Amino acid sequence: MRLVVGISGATGAIYGIRVLEVLHMHGVETHLILSDAGKRTIELETDYDLKTIENLAAEVHNIKNVGASIASGSFKIDGMIIAPCSIKSLSAIANSYNENLLIRSADVTLKERRKLVLVVRETPLHLGHLQLMTMVASMGGILLPPMPAFYNLPRTIEDIIDQTVGKVLDQFGLEHTLFHRWRGADALERDKKSY
Repeated sequence: MRLVVGISGATGAIYGIRVLEVLHMHGVETHLILSDAGKRTIELETDYDLKTIENLAAEVHNIKNVGASIASGSFKIDGMIIAPCSIKSLSAIANSYNENLLIRSADVTLKERRKLVLVVRETPLHLGHLQLMTMVASMGGILLPPMPAFYNLPRTIEDIIDQTVGKVLDQFGLEHTLFHRWRGADALERDKKSY
């Protein structure tokens, strides 16, 4: 499997980093694009250094290189993930404003009818945000905001992050054990007693 992973400048850079870690463990070929704001957010929000993150990817692409392999639909990929996806990036994708490689790659993913998963990070949402989401969804994009579930009884921030990352992997049919799946209320009652 070959996936493009983008990390834009919204809060929640850890989602993109964790996606890369898990895809790396699965042996998935990843092509990474980091926006400048995404790099800054990584510095502000995490203890990761950029080199460690870049080493998780098979190839790292400069966001300004619109001539990169992943800018063309003839370069075969299975899909693309932007985690986190800022509202600025969402807006550019919704309007096909291909100002950089991140947006161009997302646009190519949509035009080739490949899976585009956007982990949109913003709250609260106003009507403009919702309209942008509707536009992208109508083009075939998948909006996957990081909304934690609690039926899996998360105990740590990592548990909450992994639940969202697991939902992203589910979109591509990748097996994982990042969170406990819903098995019914009876199973949840048993799980609660075992904690």
